[in-house]
Amino acid sequence: MKKNAPALILVDIQKGLEQVDFYGGERNNPHAEANARVLLDHWREKEWPLFHIRHCSVTPGSPLTEGLPGNAFKEIVTPLPGETVISKSVNSAFIGTDLKELLDTQGIQTLVVAGLTTQHCISTTVRMAGNFGYTTFLASDATAAFQAKGVNGDIYPAELVHQISLATLHEEFATVLTTREILEKMKERAEAELQ
Repeated sequence: MKKNAPALILVDIQKGLEQVDFYGGERNNPHAEANARVLLDHWREKEWPLFHIRHCSVTPGSPLTEGLPGNAFKEIVTPLPGETVISKSVNSAFIGTDLKELLDTQGIQTLVVAGLTTQHCISTTVRMAGNFGYTTFLASDATAAFQAKGVNGDIYPAELVHQISLATLHEEFATVLTTREILEKMKERAEAELQ
């Protein structure tokens, strides 16, 4: 593993999240998983640190319950032998897990986050990453949101929820970029370190 390499954290890209009715219906960005795979392929090629986060829900009836088929990772991002898999039961990938310890032990200071869903586990994980002081990038097109019901019963479309969630994170807890922009940023960073 290369020194000072950025870590890719893929959050909850699991089969159970295909059951859209359980999560409120409409979902945006059908290409999120494919973009996450682009990031994953790049990290594997570079042999940079990878962390696959799996949600093991304790909510009754959740398709992400441990032991159910929905708890499995989607095939497009299935971890390879030797890649780190971390299980969590709350929104943040940092709570109740050893993620921070693993990052700090390896001297990792830069994180790239992608996965599901923007307004839930992505937002919570990115906020904590920013609060912990990591330089954090969020791949805007490698995450997705579900529509949400407001406190007055109004239904907010998934794309609106996604964009507002990104807006609340950008330049406060993370830098929000597209997958392509993140790959360019990582290339620039690597070139700068060689000078």
